[in-house]
Amino acid sequence: MEWRNWGRTVSVRPERVEAPRSLPELQRLVASAAGAGQRVKAVGAGHSFTGIAEAPGLLLDLAQLQGLLGVDTARGQVRLLAGTRLHRIPGLLAPYGLAMPNLGDIDRQSIAGAVSTGTHGTGAAFGGLATQVAGLTLVQPDGGLLTLDASDPLLPAAALSLGALGVIAEVTLQCVPAFVLRAEERSEPLAGVLEELTERVLGTDHFEFYWFPHTDRAATKSNTRLAGSVPRRPLPPLGRWVDESLLSNTVFRAACAAGTLAPAVVPAVNRAAARLLGGRDYADFAPKVFTQRRTVRFREMEYGLPADLLPAAFEALQTLLKKNRWRISFPVEVRWAAADDRWLSTAYGRDTAYIAVHRYYREDPAEYFGAVEEVMLAHGGRPHWGKLHGLDAAALEQRYPRFRDFLALRDRLDPGRVFANPYLDRVLGP
Repeated sequence: MEWRNWGRTVSVRPERVEAPRSLPELQRLVASAAGAGQRVKAVGAGHSFTGIAEAPGLLLDLAQLQGLLGVDTARGQVRLLAGTRLHRIPGLLAPYGLAMPNLGDIDRQSIAGAVSTGTHGTGAAFGGLATQVAGLTLVQPDGGLLTLDASDPLLPAAALSLGALGVIAEVTLQCVPAFVLRAEERSEPLAGVLEELTERVLGTDHFEFYWFPHTDRAATKSNTRLAGSVPRRPLPPLGRWVDESLLSNTVFRAACAAGTLAPAVVPAVNRAAARLLGGRDYADFAPKVFTQRRTVRFREMEYGLPADLLPAAFEALQTLLKKNRWRISFPVEVRWAAADDRWLSTAYGRDTAYIAVHRYYREDPAEYFGAVEEVMLAHGGRPHWGKLHGLDAAALEQRYPRFRDFLALRDRLDPGRVFANPYLDRVLGP
């Protein structure tokens, strides 16, 4: 059986595939494989673009390990099976009046995969999903369990561990009372957005923008948190379908395909898209505002930068695109996150801004991504672990203050490298 990730950047034929239905079964499978000298990797939804989930040995499909295990309403904490998909979590939390504090714009991932790779949303006062982790249970090479809670000094390492410290079986999330987001989406002149950037990022709960290359416009999203009791003003079903299914997926897919065959049309298409996207005001439960349904297949690279260096890095990116005259159909996405204490987080110890670049999956991203990566590295960038990049352990060690501490913990928990694979060999060393 061949396994492929969503972005079609990784494929592998595992020696063996198993889909455990219980924690004891998961423990037995890990111990058996380790005893036979077989490497083990757990797979969620396959939404990482890197080979982080590549499993040449035993592939553990966690799709059967989904659901809510327990709720501590006094603490606002919930315990979930590792394979639970993000899009299922709001429904599981709703009866308890709880919600995740922040989300990214895609919710197809598993909770374990999302926290392990550093998935994040936007908001200068909010961390990535791994900062919501208040506890973990990991299966160790011998099948034993390592359980960590919020007071454990190892949790900041294990909450975002790239799958290198064990197979996550359960995740405890720190939630907040359910809330409504008021969304304001606009198509604006890029120059004005950049001029007011600091005020908008710090003055809005969740701000982000998309810049369409070859245009002078940006699509902005400003989301303001409201109490859960505030009346909602959701988008009408037809309007949501037109914007998110027809324009953002069907029409955009056709535009990307046309741009692949005739690159000269890309600037005109981008100018039209930049003006069409925006002009929406609505209020709805947070998960319905944070996330979107995306079906256009693409490849992505994203770097986290010191927040104060974002303007310089963005200007350098614009200069790069003008100089090379590439025809780039996908917008550049810019987001923010608060500093955190997760050892391998792109936002470890510093307020962070993110620049993400994309290419349609039928286009070769190598030249574009390679040149953008040089710009990001020159501005102190750290690559998103689940998105394409070219760094190895030697380069990454210089960018993460706790990198050596993480390697020492890995040596202690997985000295035989049961949970390693080619990607981890590259980014963490053998």
